[in-house]
Amino acid sequence: MPLKSVTSFALASALLSGMAMAEDATLPKLTVNEELRAKLPEEIKTAGKMISVNNGSFPPYEIVTGTKMEGASADLTDALGQVLGVTIEHATVGGLPALLAGVNSGRYQFAFGPVGDFKSREEANDFVDWAQEFVVFAVHKGNPNGITSLDTACGQRIAVMAGGSAEKVIKVQAEKCKTDGKEAIEVQSFTDQPSSILAVRSKRSDAFFSSQAPLTYFVSQSNGQLELTGVGQKNGFENLYQGAVVPKGSPLGPVLHDGMKVLMDNGTYAAIMKKWGLENNMIKKPGINLGGTLPK
Repeated sequence: MPLKSVTSFALASALLSGMAMAEDATLPKLTVNEELRAKLPEEIKTAGKMISVNNGSFPPYEIVTGTKMEGASADLTDALGQVLGVTIEHATVGGLPALLAGVNSGRYQFAFGPVGDFKSREEANDFVDWAQEFVVFAVHKGNPNGITSLDTACGQRIAVMAGGSAEKVIKVQAEKCKTDGKEAIEVQSFTDQPSSILAVRSKRSDAFFSSQAPLTYFVSQSNGQLELTGVGQKNGFENLYQGAVVPKGSPLGPVLHDGMKVLMDNGTYAAIMKKWGLENNMIKKPGINLGGTLPK
């Protein structure tokens, strides 16, 4: 088994052992919304299912073990499938570029994510936003390298997700470090969250720069090895929204939007988000292409 598969499996297993943290939620009884089901593309109605693609474990939203996915996104897609009257299955690919390529090629109907919504990504895709996020650092306990912001990341080995928005921001910061006469950042790009966090735990990276929700989960499962830093700062981002991804102009986008609105209005969304400790990532209503912007 390749090293990546071994490390990802080992960390995924550790994450699953911590799932007892998620409290059971009492969910409203859901029924098929026939009006929304009628708006689904004909091929989806005929198949009675659609496939949501993910790029590996992104806890507590997506916790992938083999072909099985659990977490807040799994619970929400189960509920969404009940509202739309279809089964939503999950497929895993390696990295965000492969995820977007799979959606845009039609191999997968959508990615539920949540995936960061940025104007540059809206050129080829539509985003059905259903969460907000903040980007911070996971570092060794005690923060021995003093990484508290983008400026203090100069000269450090920073792990990021390949193809993600955090990678773009840290690369911009790496150039700024050099312009300011400081030591450049060593940007270390990984295709999945488990490999990235493992690099920090094994001290091959000084920090992992990524979304606060999954990093909070990883830190809670690190047996005191890690802590968060840079919390409460913008860290290169403004009003960061995340959501599901469909091809540009896809008729599935408005259907997913209205389906998520049903789940928000009837309390299902809140119950699931709170179950997974994501109260601070909730938004009041879904939106399409709410897109934040990256620094110039």
